[in-house]
This record gives sequence, structure tokens and C-alpha cells, in this order.
Amino acid sequence: MLPIKIKSTGIYVPGEPITNKELIELTGADLNAEKLEKKLGIYQRHMAHLRGIKETTADFATKACENALQNTGIDANDIGLFIVASDTPEYISPATTLIVQGRLQKKEVWASSFDVNASCASFAIAFDNAVRIMATDETINYALVVGVYNMPAYLRKDDMFGYSIFADGAGAFLLERNSDGKQGYISGQNLTDGTQYDYIGVYAGGTKMPVTKELLNENKQGLLSLKPLPGDRNVRLWPMVVNKLLQKSNTNIEEIDHFIFTQINKYVIEQVMEALQLPIEKTSFSMDKYGYTGSACLPITFHEAINKGNIKRGDKIMMVASGAGLAVGSNLFIY
Repeated sequence: MLPIKIKSTGIYVPGEPITNKELIELTGADLNAEKLEKKLGIYQRHMAHLRGIKETTADFATKACENALQNTGIDANDIGLFIVASDTPEYISPATTLIVQGRLQKKEVWASSFDVNASCASFAIAFDNAVRIMATDETINYALVVGVYNMPAYLRKDDMFGYSIFADGAGAFLLERNSDGKQGYISGQNLTDGTQYDYIGVYAGGTKMPVTKELLNENKQGLLSLKPLPGDRNVRLWPMVVNKLLQKSNTNIEEIDHFIFTQINKYVIEQVMEALQLPIEKTSFSMDKYGYTGSACLPITFHEAINKGNIKRGDKIMMVASGAGLAVGSNLFIY
């Protein structure tokens, strides 16, 4: 077990929540509210631009980090590693993490800052990388890893499906070096299939598709769904990833106290728990309050589960996240 623990967590979402009814009023969307609530589990969400709030990815990430630092006695200047996990960055370049570091530390410091973009698996993969970096560099005592999502900024006005699902938010882990042997990081497992890069994504703005007047006229900016995703993708993937990580870490599934999954579909999580023959009480849901927050949904759900008393110190936790591209990340640790 690597001697790195989660010292604290923090979240941030912009503005007052927007219910499904209000979303219809604000966007004119023809939404199936019953499906959103009963199958996907989404009752409300937060969207900065629909509330007239002029905040974007770096704002969300910074505020989640500040929330994680509150009441810890740890100064922002003590952080030696910053990672922002997101596929909705503030800019293509420079990295969003640099903006967050600059806002928190306000100067040149001996620290490492970089982004991880693996679609909605970004946080799980960033968390895994952060722990391994800290474990091999004893000069880093604290790290901030923040998952952040601002996909609504990429939605076109006619993307009613996107408006019904995606939401803004950020969740952060403050990591600390720990040597008591009671808390730490056990293992992680990733899975990749880059042949699926052309299913769904934000393709405009990179070197392949620079944003031009012609591209805007063709309405090819923002989030594009090019091919339908397999309906059973996560129902097939997540049990497989869980079992692979259990095997890798020589752990029995009965030892896991709680599971956190990507929060895009409540029904899928219920199916996965059934496939794993686990009680639903061993997982948590946050899409009812926050909608789908992509790279932020793991830390947000983990934070909520702690506050509800569903996760406590000493619990063995497994997190699994999947994202377009295809990228899947997972983590096993003792909180």
C-alpha cells in the first residue's frame, strides 16, 4: 500500500440548482422529465451560464480546491503537486492547472502542475498518477487533485440531450503523505481503446479542426455526437474493471466497503451492482443533486458520501470511471 491518504475533500458548483422544470423554461427544451428522474436519476443540476454566472473551468476548480483546504491547517503554499483532471479545460494552452496554481499560490514555487485529459475517466487516472508521483518523490508532502467539468459551455443551443444530462461542477482531493499504515492507496487499473475516439467529443479547436467561420456556419463547434455509444457499454465494462482490480490487488470483493461509479445513469449503476451481487447500499448516487459532472462526479460523489455518513475513515473504497475515447480508470484505497 502506498503511504498517501486523502486528507480532505472539497466541492464547488455554480449558483442555485436548476430543476428539470426550470431547465425546460430556460432552454425551451422538449425533455422527458420522467425518464430523466426515474431512469437516469437526474432531478436538478448547476449551470453557470444559465444562471448568468460568469465562471468557467478554472473558477470551479480553484473554488473546489479552496474548499478542500478549509479547516485543514494546511497552507496553499505547502502544496507540491497540482493536477486538474478535465476534458473541458479553460484553454487548450496553457494548462488549466497552471491557472489554479497561480491563483492559490500567487507566485513561482517548487511545485509540479499539469492537466490530465482522459475524458470522463480523467479524475481516476489523475488520482492514480498523483499518488504514484508522491510515493516516489518524498519532497512532495501535499497534493491537490481536482476533477472539473464545464461541458455546458460546449453545448449548442439545439442540443437538448446535452442540456438534460451535462452540468457544471468540481471536486477536489487534498492528498497527504501518511505513514501510519492504516490509510493509503492500494492500487489502480486503467483500460484504453483509442479506436473509439470518433464517437463523441469536442473536436473543434485543436490542430485538426481549428475554429473558423466556415466551421461555425456548419454548426460543428462544441460537443458533437458522431456515433451512437453502445447501450451496454458500462454494464459490460465496470464489472470487468472491478474484477481486474480485485485480482491485481489480491483483494476479495467482500472486503470493499463502498463503490463510487461514474454518475451518468442511475439505472446502469443499479445493474452493475446487481451483476456484482452487491447490495445497493454499498454505492452512492449524486446525479439527483448535481446532474452529470463528468470528470468531477467521482470526487463530488465521494465528498457527498462522507457527509452522509456512508463512507468513514478506515473504509476500503473502489472508484471506477469511464469516458469517451475510450478511457477507463479505477482506484482502490483505504480512506
